[in-house]
Amino acid sequence: MDAQTYTEGLAELRTLRDDIKKTTAALARLEAQRDKTVTALAAHDKAKAERIAPAAGLGIADVVALAPQLAPQDMDTTVPAAGAVEPAQSAVQPAAPAPDAPSPPAPPQQPADPATPRELPSLPQDTDTDRWFTPTSGLASQYPNFVQQPHPAVFLDAATGILVHRDHTVRLDLGDRSAAALLTAVFHAVPDTIRRIYITAGAPWHRDADRYPYLRDAVAAWLNAPTPGWRVDTGRGRDRMAGHFVHARNPVARYQRTNGDHHVEIRSVGEWFDLETTDHPGIVRDAFRLLWEELRRHFPDAVILGSPSQTGRDLWTRTIPRRGKHADGFPVLSEELRGLLHATAGQGRNELLTPPSVPEQLPALIEYDRTFAYAKHTWKSPVGAPRRVTGKAFASWPAKQQHDALYGCGHWHIRVTVPNGWNHVGLLPAPGDRAWNYPAAPGTTFTTWAGGPEVHTALTNPLTPWKVEILDGILWEAGKPLDEWSKKLKDTWTNLSAQAHFQGDAQQSRAAHLASRAVRSILLYGIGSFAQRPRMVTGTTPRSMERDVPPDAEIVGFDDDLITWQKPTGFARDPNAHPEWAAAIWSAARAALLTQYHRDDDTHAGALHTPPGTVVAFRTDALYLTQPQHWPYHHRPGDYLLKGHLSGPVNAPTSEEELLTLRDTGRQSNAPEEA
Repeated sequence: MDAQTYTEGLAELRTLRDDIKKTTAALARLEAQRDKTVTALAAHDKAKAERIAPAAGLGIADVVALAPQLAPQDMDTTVPAAGAVEPAQSAVQPAAPAPDAPSPPAPPQQPADPATPRELPSLPQDTDTDRWFTPTSGLASQYPNFVQQPHPAVFLDAATGILVHRDHTVRLDLGDRSAAALLTAVFHAVPDTIRRIYITAGAPWHRDADRYPYLRDAVAAWLNAPTPGWRVDTGRGRDRMAGHFVHARNPVARYQRTNGDHHVEIRSVGEWFDLETTDHPGIVRDAFRLLWEELRRHFPDAVILGSPSQTGRDLWTRTIPRRGKHADGFPVLSEELRGLLHATAGQGRNELLTPPSVPEQLPALIEYDRTFAYAKHTWKSPVGAPRRVTGKAFASWPAKQQHDALYGCGHWHIRVTVPNGWNHVGLLPAPGDRAWNYPAAPGTTFTTWAGGPEVHTALTNPLTPWKVEILDGILWEAGKPLDEWSKKLKDTWTNLSAQAHFQGDAQQSRAAHLASRAVRSILLYGIGSFAQRPRMVTGTTPRSMERDVPPDAEIVGFDDDLITWQKPTGFARDPNAHPEWAAAIWSAARAALLTQYHRDDDTHAGALHTPPGTVVAFRTDALYLTQPQHWPYHHRPGDYLLKGHLSGPVNAPTSEEELLTLRDTGRQSNAPEEA
């Protein structure tokens, strides 16, 4: 093949690619319209799945999945409900604080099919593992040598057009609520010094959600629509990030003036806290003002950045010691160990136990939520270069050394066996097809990775010790890299919570409460940011410069002028990448859902201190039970707060959607003080 033929072939591929993209988009729109029509027809009192199915080109089961009321009497009706198969609906369900949180696994009394679990990576078998256990050269977390610059912000209700800038409030005409319309309206009302627009309500990126089969597609289309006078931000400068971030609920739009150096972000305050429909943008402004004032009491150079994770990590860097043992900074693990931790250290435990593990009719559904939970587990973290502990070496240690290692800062490759006679919830995570599950059937054996707190809990739990065989492990020295940062955030949270409780003015009380929730997000998502999981960045390239599209990018859209693409950020040389810290905190939090000692009250709390069969679900830092507990609550991080109580009988939830619906009803019935 000569060069000319090769060039012509590339041109043909580009044409085919464009045609495929257009056809796929058209097909998705038609399928979405078909499904809506099926659902509408199903409302007719004489509608039958047997007639609708051939007209729609679907099978009867597919029609029943969209409209369960059409299920024939002789048909097995255990098909998924329409909400479970409609992508646009499943995309808007609340998610856990971190992006990779696992979805609810199968009931624990039904072990996963051994053919389906994914295979977890392991340490190399050869003896030369220096490369894995040697920190990345020239990369360490150190105290920053620059002053963080504030980014002035405004607060906009995209539903009503109310905009709050400093102490001024105006109402804008937002037109079609496109990004272009928002930018035009806002900067007719405020100066170009504004660098951030927080959307408090209205979610303009959802305006065309009905036109797309997936909510994320609607968001991407909104972000990448033409914005005359603006282009996608290229990310120049220390504090600027490049490209849009596509997220179903909390996207980030980043723009730069076509002619000039004016950069601006459009973000959702949903990253910081949940708002009520009655919250005025002025209350949100007051919440951010209170947050900044309280943070400044503990962090003299505090600046609120665009997101809680960015803010949390920036504040942490300003607590890095400049003298003493870690004056040279905290080293970053090798890329190999970071990859291993990403693959083997899950985040929050999310598990729904369904009948027969729980009764078909629950006597009640009671929610206990651990207040500011992750702040409880930051007092000890792994530091320095780790060392490998082989199974043979661990077995040769005396019992006290083994105990100290498991109670210390480690990540362990283990073989687990559930003891005979076990009749409670699972204790250790096992790899499922895509998520983590928690086997609990007696005699089940599985191989997994787990943090020291969970392994220690399995061996010392108050019911029956589990059999755990150490196959391999990673062990660090214990240190306190997060302790000062966490204590300052906890003090900030305590002060704001007190203001919310004692403030006489209702609006200022609400603002203080929102500010306290923002502190929780700073710590929660700040911890998640240490994990540095790869994320997707979206960008655009002019059609005339198609060769400049990054070679590892996926093209997700195009028009006559621009190509829109996305690519993973991958493992950058980030001096603040510490997945070992996030993994240790997540492991400790999962262990505390099982058992937690309250020293002042000399009592325990957690799932293992409830009768068998009374645990309905775990959800990150919350437990759902069928019986009330008398656990102490002193408004301290980690305490179990009674947050919702729904009296029975209650049908046992069989899906996350049903659980969340019951949760919301229980919270309204209980109306406790929020954590």
